[in-house]
Amino acid sequence: MCGIVGWVDLEADLSRQEPVVEAMAATLAERGPDARGTWCSGHCAFGHRRLAVVDLVGGVQPMVRQRGNRTYVLTYNGQLYNTGELKEELIARGHVFTTQSDTEVLLVAYMEWGPACTERLNGIYAFGVWDEAERRLFLARDRFGVKPLFYKTIGKSLLFGSELKALLAHPLVRPEVDAEGLAEVLYLGPSRTPGHGVFRGVRELLPGHWLIFDSGGMRTQAYWRLESRPHEDGPAETAERVRDLLRAAVHRQLVADVPVATLLSGGLDSSAITAFAAEAFAAEGRGPLHTWSIDYAGNDRYFRTHAFQPDPDRPFVQAMSASLGTVHHDVVVDTPQLVEALTRATLIRDLPGMADVDASLYLFCREIKKGATVVLSGECADEVFGGYPWFRQPALQQGSSFPWVRSLAERAALLQPGVTGNITAEEYVAQRYSETLARVPRLPGEDPEEARVREMFYLNLTWFMATLLDRNDRMSMAAGLEARVPFCDHILAEYVWNIPWKIKTWGGREKGILREALKGVVPEAVRNRRKSPFPKTHNPGYFRAVRDRVLALLDDPQCRLHEIVRADRVRALARQEHEATGLPWFGQLMGGPQYFAWLIQLETWLRHYRVVLV
Repeated sequence: MCGIVGWVDLEADLSRQEPVVEAMAATLAERGPDARGTWCSGHCAFGHRRLAVVDLVGGVQPMVRQRGNRTYVLTYNGQLYNTGELKEELIARGHVFTTQSDTEVLLVAYMEWGPACTERLNGIYAFGVWDEAERRLFLARDRFGVKPLFYKTIGKSLLFGSELKALLAHPLVRPEVDAEGLAEVLYLGPSRTPGHGVFRGVRELLPGHWLIFDSGGMRTQAYWRLESRPHEDGPAETAERVRDLLRAAVHRQLVADVPVATLLSGGLDSSAITAFAAEAFAAEGRGPLHTWSIDYAGNDRYFRTHAFQPDPDRPFVQAMSASLGTVHHDVVVDTPQLVEALTRATLIRDLPGMADVDASLYLFCREIKKGATVVLSGECADEVFGGYPWFRQPALQQGSSFPWVRSLAERAALLQPGVTGNITAEEYVAQRYSETLARVPRLPGEDPEEARVREMFYLNLTWFMATLLDRNDRMSMAAGLEARVPFCDHILAEYVWNIPWKIKTWGGREKGILREALKGVVPEAVRNRRKSPFPKTHNPGYFRAVRDRVLALLDDPQCRLHEIVRADRVRALARQEHEATGLPWFGQLMGGPQYFAWLIQLETWLRHYRVVLV
């Protein structure tokens, strides 16, 4: 895992612009703490920061290869899980390799197959290849967008980078945010419109797409998308297939020359990943698997059962670790740490995010890094298999907006009038919602109820999952930790996409077919456990801390929140004394701690990035 940057200008001479590219790459130092490199020619300059995971000596980037009189250069962030198969095929085609790295395999794959190489890749990646002879830049991103890639065109120039901060480090890019960009932040929160970069003129390459930039201009194309087709397997065959595909995905994703661990919350998803990882460790003689979980100081006293978080994690974590013989590590986060990390999480994401859900994950990953460089997560199983309440609650399914966007009118009422110009909250969100539904891959003749469920899955896979993957990448990579997500394996996801809802909910349970697939894999208590989200603090001191900090900010006339929110209404909201509910970001009451924590992040973003509202 790494950080990548690039600057291509088809008219200017970039051969002396190495300092600019180095400055861009320096913003990504935490993504790649192990090595750095640059490559410059007349019209292209690449930068790279490396987190060494496979072939620690080889795999240095930017990587340059010659083929005849043609020069190809690669800067790459990611990990291929089918390196061996690709390498065998390329050797059969006459290629010779000098390293054991997936980096070299990826570059040679592009040299052999061009853009079509993306169709053969199994992994998580964002990369750029410069073809010196053709003066052509090729960019690509993995199918679900696990790895980020932003870009901006300026005349005959194109800039790209793993994170927004890398683009903002370029002297031609100003931190300008127009009305639409601000609408993204204020109305959609961390769930950005796919492809939207918030800052004016900045785009994010869509998942499953590639981009070419050359003398013919810029063009993008999808190389992968979900396809709807009839599901032919019965429940028993489906469960067996799901089990086999998930096991294969986990085993593939354990490849590394550095310590590998798993996250373990005691829930169904992380327990499945951990069970299959422990199985592979035992078969390969790799020693005991290390597992990690997070909790919060005071949760033993303040935890309250509710619909979103029915029970604490610890008993289930202990049961799983004992049954598998893992070496388990508990990380306990205290309230002051969590509050202070809100600022750090904003600077990591380059935008206001999921408040303490981001901050706690960063603190968690920072501790894991002390014992591992790669970690496998159960993230995204709820999007792939339909684990959220809105998949089963008719009122949420029948709505005309994203089911996780709550209290929109109440939030908008706290904003300064006209802060987003003529863009209103309801209309903006409704437009994005309808645009997304128009892209759903339909199955002709499908029952209307099944068709609606398919829409819900598409909304989750393209929006909500993207939000969580964004969080997962930024917070882990800021700690120099590579987080892998086996439930995002595209072979598994393609199969599950077409499983009918009655089979997905086999046994009348959320993720029922996954539970059926995991019989005998995890203990019954874990297999039957109700869904519980990423752990949160239940300490009422957290609410008081973030509320008081916001009130202190609003007392400062230089506070930039005054440009965005109505201070009198925010103060009135603070007086309502809502306490922490433990609900996830999208389910919080307007007076809950998440909103005040988010305001802290909003102020941090406006001030630190010197955001210019245009």
